[in-house]
Amino acid sequence: MKLTLQTQLFPDKIHAAPLKATVERFNEAAEWLAGEAFAIKVSNKTELQKTHYALLRERFGLSAQMAVRCIAQVCEAYKRDKTKRPHFRKHAAMPFDPRMMSFKEADRVSLLTLEGRVVVPFVMGKYQAERFTNAKGQADLVLRKDGKWYLLVTVDVAVGAPIPTTDFLGIDLGIANIATDSDGNEHSGRPVERTRRKHNLQRKRLGKRNTRGAKKKLKRVAGKEARFRKHQNHVISKTLVEVAKGTGRGLAVEDLSGIRDRLPAWGKDARNRLSTWSFGQLVAFLSYKATLAGVPLVQVDPRNTSRTCHECGHCCRENRTSQAKFLCVSCGHRANADQNAARNIRAQATRKMALELAGVNSQPESPAL
Repeated sequence: MKLTLQTQLFPDKIHAAPLKATVERFNEAAEWLAGEAFAIKVSNKTELQKTHYALLRERFGLSAQMAVRCIAQVCEAYKRDKTKRPHFRKHAAMPFDPRMMSFKEADRVSLLTLEGRVVVPFVMGKYQAERFTNAKGQADLVLRKDGKWYLLVTVDVAVGAPIPTTDFLGIDLGIANIATDSDGNEHSGRPVERTRRKHNLQRKRLGKRNTRGAKKKLKRVAGKEARFRKHQNHVISKTLVEVAKGTGRGLAVEDLSGIRDRLPAWGKDARNRLSTWSFGQLVAFLSYKATLAGVPLVQVDPRNTSRTCHECGHCCRENRTSQAKFLCVSCGHRANADQNAARNIRAQATRKMALELAGVNSQPESPAL
C-alpha cells in the first residue's frame, strides 16, 4: 500500500531562491500546456509528449525530466474531468521522481532545479522515520503560503492480514459529534467548533483592517483550523480502528457521496460549519488506517439511518425529536439519536456481509420505510 509522508525542508536563502523559481516556472509551463491540451482534446501522455515536449523545453527552459513530469501532471489533471480546462496555481505542488531527486543519508535530499541540483536538509517525525526506508523516490515539492517548504514522499508499507469477521462497529458522522459508534462512544465536535469560531472571528477582525500587518497575520493564521481538524480526524480514526481491531470487528461508515447536496439549506452560520466540516477526510483516514491494520471497512447507504428505529425498524421523520434525541412513535424506544443511527449502520453492514458470504450480489440498501 502506498502512503504519503510529510517532511519539512529547511533550505537557506541561497537554495530557496532556485527552488521557488523552479516551482513557479514548472507551474507556468503546466498552465500553458493545460490550455494547449484542452484546445486539441488530448489527454494521452505519449501523444502530448510527441507534440509539446520540445516546445516545453524551448519555451520554459525545463530540463528533460521536468518536461516529462509536466506533461504527465497535465494529462492526469485533464483526465479527471475532460469537460473543464485544468488550471495550475503559481505555487502548486511540483512532482519529483528518482531522476530529479535523491536522498543523501537520513536528513538531506538533492533536488533538481533550473540552476542545477541543490542539497537541502529536512526533518521528519517518528512516524515518518519508521516508514521512510521504503521511500519510492517519488514526491511532491510544496511551498506553503507561510513560506515553509515540504516534501510529500510516497512510500510502500505492508498491510495487515484481513481480520475474518461478520460483525461491525457502526459509525455515525456528524457535526455536533464528529463520530458516534454503535457501542455508544462519542467523539465530540466541540473542540473543532470552538476552533472554527475562534478563527472565523479572527478572520473577520483582520479582514476589516487593510494594513500590511493584518495581511501578514491572516497568512499566519491561514490553515490553522484545517490543521487542527486534520489532527482531530487522525486521533479519532486511530481510536476507532484500534477499537474495531481489538474486538475482532470491521468498521461500517456512511457512504457520504453527494452529502452536501442532500442536506437542507440552513442559516449562514450553519452553512459555514458545514463548508468547513471535513466529510471525506475522516473516512479517508479510517480507510487507510483500517487497511494497514487488516480491519474490513464497509460503506452503507446513509438514507433514513437517523429516522429508523433500531429496535423495531419503524421509519418516519417524527422519530427524530431533536438533534440529540430519538423517540420511536411506534414502539416507544428512546435513544441518543446518533447512537441509534450508528446501530442502524452496523446492522446494514452486517446484512451486507451476510449476503456477500451467501454469494448474493447486494446493492446498498436503506432501512425499510
